[in-house]
Amino acid sequence: MKFLCLLLLTAMPLAAKNRLSEADARRFVDLALAGLNREFPNKPGNVLRSPEDAKSPSQLTPVFFGHFDWHSSVHGHWTLVRLVRLFPKAEWNQSVRAELAKKLTREGLAKEATYLKQNPSFERMYGWAWALRLGMELRALDDAQGREWASFYRPVEEAIVLNAKNYLPKLDWPIRCGFHPESSFALGHLLDWARVAGDQAFADLLVKKAKKFYLDDVAYPVRYEPSGNDFFSPGLNEADLMRRVLSASGYRIWLDKFFPEFDLGNLTTPVSVNDFEDGHLVHLVGLNLNRAWNLRGIASALERDSNPVLLKIAEAHEKVGLRDAISGHYEGDHWLGTFAVYLLTGAGETGNE
Repeated sequence: MKFLCLLLLTAMPLAAKNRLSEADARRFVDLALAGLNREFPNKPGNVLRSPEDAKSPSQLTPVFFGHFDWHSSVHGHWTLVRLVRLFPKAEWNQSVRAELAKKLTREGLAKEATYLKQNPSFERMYGWAWALRLGMELRALDDAQGREWASFYRPVEEAIVLNAKNYLPKLDWPIRCGFHPESSFALGHLLDWARVAGDQAFADLLVKKAKKFYLDDVAYPVRYEPSGNDFFSPGLNEADLMRRVLSASGYRIWLDKFFPEFDLGNLTTPVSVNDFEDGHLVHLVGLNLNRAWNLRGIASALERDSNPVLLKIAEAHEKVGLRDAISGHYEGDHWLGTFAVYLLTGAGETGNE
């Protein structure tokens, strides 16, 4: 807890890209490493079609079996790769690379890709989103080891993109909720990847789908949030997606209609958590962090002097979210570090960071 208080006192100004010091980053590195090979407890996401499917997580997905579930394992790896890239001279850099090298193998990732192809709805679309975000980070790790890992990871990316291209044309309505199935968060991540990877057909599909789902949305019901186990604000996720889709002028017009008079209702007030050992109630810690990064993302698409209240609201949510991000309970600790790192390093603010 002292670490988080210090982080709030010593962080760079809110507009900075990476606001983590090397020492602060080490705490999140340690948190991610603690779950890297921790197979149990585990919540599998696979459908059992036969007795042969009743295997341990590491047998089914030999790389992403830790951190309680597949998607958390994926973004736990993302956390480590991102911090290795952002802190190349850190004293822990080489030891973290050594741990990643044991996991990001050609054989292991090939098995992950095969599993995704054989189970096309597995981790749809939250896990897909983080998996492509990991692919972006590996592509950005521009050294010999990073390039090797990125090449090993290509089959995973290809499997997910194929699954998404098959699924999205059939999805007629967005999924609006505050947790994993929510559509706009995933669409934003997938779009960021498509633009970095140069997959124009995929980017066009995602933009088309985003406009179909959300372009005509008006007067978002800000007083209906949050629900009791949200870790997403579906309204702010949507607004953060649409800044990626629309021109600056078009986005401002859309945003004025989506949040009339910029009334954010309940979205202005950070939420509290009553039980950090309850795996669903602790979601609300993630909600504070998610609101903070979305508000910063929205602000990044507006004029510097437009609606400065957004950054003040983001700062309030960040303060509470960081205070609660490391509780000592695995229910939250297996994933909340990733949300904190995503926020504090500005991962999604420009799409390709």
